[in-house]
Amino acid sequence: MPTLRQQLDDLIEKLSPDMEKAFHAAIANLKDEIILRELVDRLERHDIQGALEALHIEPAAFQPLAEAVRTAYNSGGSLVSSTFPQLFTPQGSRVVFRWDVRNQGAEANIRDLSSTMITNVSEGTIEAARQTIVEGYSRGQGPNTIALDLVGRKNAVTGKREGGVIGLNAPQAELIERTRTNLASGDPALMAKYLGLQTRDKRLDGAVKKAIAAEKPLDKATLDKVLMRLRDNNLRLRGEMIARTETLTSVMAAKHESFRQATAKANRDESLITRKWRSAGDNRVRHTHQILNGQEVKGLDLPFHSPSGALMRYPGDTSLGAGANEIVACRCDCEYSFNFAEAYARSRGR
Repeated sequence: MPTLRQQLDDLIEKLSPDMEKAFHAAIANLKDEIILRELVDRLERHDIQGALEALHIEPAAFQPLAEAVRTAYNSGGSLVSSTFPQLFTPQGSRVVFRWDVRNQGAEANIRDLSSTMITNVSEGTIEAARQTIVEGYSRGQGPNTIALDLVGRKNAVTGKREGGVIGLNAPQAELIERTRTNLASGDPALMAKYLGLQTRDKRLDGAVKKAIAAEKPLDKATLDKVLMRLRDNNLRLRGEMIARTETLTSVMAAKHESFRQATAKANRDESLITRKWRSAGDNRVRHTHQILNGQEVKGLDLPFHSPSGALMRYPGDTSLGAGANEIVACRCDCEYSFNFAEAYARSRGR
């Protein structure tokens, strides 16, 4: 019989692809709704804010992600609740406990999780677009070129747009622009940095190495291909990271809520619960979570204190201000245990 942690890991692996599909569906919809002529018109007038508005990057566009969060949250809560032993009140009466995703606390959690994620994704996408526009102007690019860099070029076979910045975050957009500068420099040392990128298309390495050997800038046609593939690969990476991170956060939040619901239904004191942080236990675990491993806190509200200063009630928790450096691609777990001996002693009037 697999442990609860193993079951939760399996659930996260099962649900992450759905979250990833939801992200890419939202980005595809964004690109489909952009009217290129309208975008180019704003860019011709150097109206950066107007150009950003023409992209229609708004929270409603990411509704598929909100639905994926609800599914992951409900699935996590249902799984955890199904593993609870028979519950009893302090008076010894049997308690029938069922996971309730429509519980007021659960609904508030889902709203907060969805809102936080969508805000982060949409704001990151807007900032990446802004950087691309500003960099395009600084290089003297025309409005049409900047617009196509944003939304991508249409694939002649599929009819879908590829290689656009829309969907990337600001650091990824910065990486693209830095790579463009390096490969157009003709400086072998700068150009060689491209070959160290994990998200590059290795099929284009030969052309890049040839330009490096000749100490010449990469030709425009090849450079355009390199950047398109780099954008697409970074978009896939962002989708994977968002999916893994948000699925784990949703499942861990639901696990936390299931214990809150269970203790409330059984009329038990939350202080009888102990939570213990458990890392994935390998060399990929971030340093702060290695230190958190094995640490215990009482009740359901007291947070774990990361060495970074971040506060988290469970892995993936951002409600107390933990940043991306603490939650992205986290694989940790939180063990919950109930002090039955203390509960019995209290029931006897101790």
